[in-house]
This record gives sequence, C-alpha cells and structure tokens, in this order.
Amino acid sequence: MHPTRAIRGRTTHLLDGRRIVLGITGSIAAVEVPKIARELIRHGADVHAVMSPEAARMVTPEAVEFATGHPPVLQLSGMVEHVTLLGPGEGRADLFLIAPATANTISKIAHGIDDTAVTSCASVALGGHVPIVIAPAMHSLMGENPALRESRQKLEQWGVTFLFGPKTEGEEKVASPEEIAAAVVHALGVPPWRGRRAIVIGGAAHEPIDDVRAVTNESSGTTAVAWATQAHLRGADVELWAGALRVPVPGWIPLRRWRTVADLLALARARRADLGRADAVIVPAALSDFTVRATPGKIASRDRRSLSLTLARAPKVLPELRRLAPPPCRLVAFKLLSGGSEGALEEEGRRLAQETGADWVVANDAATMGAAEAAVLVLPRGQPRHWLRGPKTDVAAKLLDDLGRDLATIAPAPPTGRTRRTSRAAPRARGRRRP
Repeated sequence: MHPTRAIRGRTTHLLDGRRIVLGITGSIAAVEVPKIARELIRHGADVHAVMSPEAARMVTPEAVEFATGHPPVLQLSGMVEHVTLLGPGEGRADLFLIAPATANTISKIAHGIDDTAVTSCASVALGGHVPIVIAPAMHSLMGENPALRESRQKLEQWGVTFLFGPKTEGEEKVASPEEIAAAVVHALGVPPWRGRRAIVIGGAAHEPIDDVRAVTNESSGTTAVAWATQAHLRGADVELWAGALRVPVPGWIPLRRWRTVADLLALARARRADLGRADAVIVPAALSDFTVRATPGKIASRDRRSLSLTLARAPKVLPELRRLAPPPCRLVAFKLLSGGSEGALEEEGRRLAQETGADWVVANDAATMGAAEAAVLVLPRGQPRHWLRGPKTDVAAKLLDDLGRDLATIAPAPPTGRTRRTSRAAPRARGRRRP
C-alpha cells in the first residue's frame, strides 16, 4: 500500500473523488511541494504532478512521486499528457494548481507561451474552463515588476485565482500548505454552501472594570473558529467577528474584532448591509449578560481589602441580529447551561428561539467551554431535535451539513453589488500584508 493511502481523508473528505493537477515550477519554494501535495491528499484529493525542467533542479521527481503516489510528468510525449489530464473526457482534472509559480511561468501563461508541461497544461485548462489556482513565489522586486503585475491582472480577468503568501525578508513567499489546500477546497466547494455568505460571531466578551481589568468568561473561541473554517472549506464566503480568542484563526478567514457587547452591537449596526445580505449568521459567542461601569485608569489595590462592583444587565444581541438579518437568513443561536439536565437544555433552547427569533438553537453544557470536544443538542425550527458529539471541528462540520440542507430550500441572498477579489482574502482587522 502506498503511503498516500494511509493519510487520504485524514483532515476532511471534501476532496474525495477530486483530481488535482499540481504544476511545479523552478522556484526554491518547490521544496515545499511534498507538503502541499500531502495536505491536499489529507482532504481526499488524487494529486498528479507536472514539472518544468527548472523545477526538477529544485525537487527530485522521485520525491514528488513519493508525495503524490504518481510519477510526475516531466515533458510532454505522444500521450499528450496536458490534454489527457486537463482536456475533455473521463478522468479530467477538477482543478489545476500551480505551486510554486515563478514570475517567468505567470507571464508565459498570460501571453500564451507553451514551452513546458506546466504552461501547456495551463493553456488547456484556460481553454477548457478548468479552475486554476496560482500560488506565486519570487523575489519581492520581481513581484513589483509592472509587466508581471499586468500579467497577473490579465489572468485574474480570465478567472484565475492568485493566492499570495507572506512578504518577508525581501521575498514573496509561497503560501503555506494549509492555506493552499484550503484555497483549493474552497474553490471546489459545491452547493448548498458554495457562494453562500455566512457571518460567524464568536469568542468571549470582555467588559472592562478599569483600564487593566475586565469581567469575562472561559470561552476559548474554538467553536467559532471551527464553524468559520468548515464553512470556508465548503465554499462559503465567510467572515469571523471575534471577541477574545485563545485559539489561532487561519490566515484565510477574514476577521473583524470586537471586545464588549456594546462593541459588537456597534459593529453589527455599522455592517447592517452585510448582515441583511447574509445567508446565515452563526453566533457561538460567549456574550456577557452583565456589564460594569468602567473606572478610568487603574483602580488602586494597595489600601483596599475589598472591592464591590455593581453589574447592570447588558443589552441583548440576538434580537438585534435578527432585526438586521431578517428571514430567510438563518440565525443560529447557542445556549449554554451549567449542570442542566437534557430536559432543561431543550426547554431553555426553545425559549431562546422564541425570545430571539432564532431559526436554530444549539444547546450545550458549560463543561464544553475551552474543551476540545463537545456534546450539543441541536434544535432546528420545525424539525426534530438531535444530538451531535465529538471533536468541535467534527461537530461544526456535521452542523454545517445539517444547516446546508436547510439553506438548500431557499434562494441565495442577492449579490452584494461589489466586486470580490478572489485572489486575496478580505481585509483582516489585525492586518496581514498582501502584495
């Protein structure tokens, strides 16, 4: 058994049955190709590689064959490999990925020059409307070349997706294997989530006591990040609105930050147009039920034996989200109890749905806060309740599949009326520089 079979589908099965052609060009970043191929396989893909002559100087064909389970195409032969892999008919690839892509190869593709197996495959893919994802890697000054920028713009106009990595140490680095795999999975997303717009609101609220102290809770934000990631992988256009998080957010998820309940309400009202166009608003946030009037500066502790705080009820967020995101948008609310029985979970969950107008309520116990696994009671409006248990990523995936079947019964929200650059992630509040 080839080693690729042992890892296939370890991460997700979203690329099961999908064939990806991986074009490799002569950048030193080609040493990352085995990791890229294996990451695609972990999502279930069948990966076939084609290499330029210069790429074979950077990474050996034997290493690529080991990584993919197939011998790479080094040059075209009478088997017309570019047509066999990407032309019409049985076995046609679902997507052509070029990673890493040099400036030379990008410009050749834009000008119809077919002098390697990689550029010939690109020509067939463009002519046959096979999706193309390009992950460049080059010196930063080459990336600033007006001729290259013109070539990129031309390819983007033809529907090619560019995925840029970090720009550091004078280099435009190739994107990480995880980011490349996520872009491929996203590009091949299928209905009901493909093209849907989802906003995930998560993390913990921090209500300040003074400039250095706050009232908060034990939420890690793991559930929210899992929801946003899994929705992106299914082809949705996702944005994460996050309070305090204890887990990292993948670089391909657009991120907006909030701190207090008032901050979140202000963000929601400022983004009312986006909420109104969303297909789903998912709210696993741990929101404060009470706030405290913040004291300017830092409350001195040296001469105090105790400190009393007066808490006031915080405004409710879910009813406002329902107002800003009316049906048919699906509003998914979360209800947390501590030590409650199964009956109490269901009762409180249904009460929350009635009070807020939520379409789905996910109820769980406080024991799941900060934990890797979850056990949740799912209460969809007008549908039977059911339990889901397992790692939070798996629970999020199952919930999205369930919610997707509900979304399939309604038309997608109307277009935003603005152009979305598929070659770059949407801006993140904490800012990752893109070339």
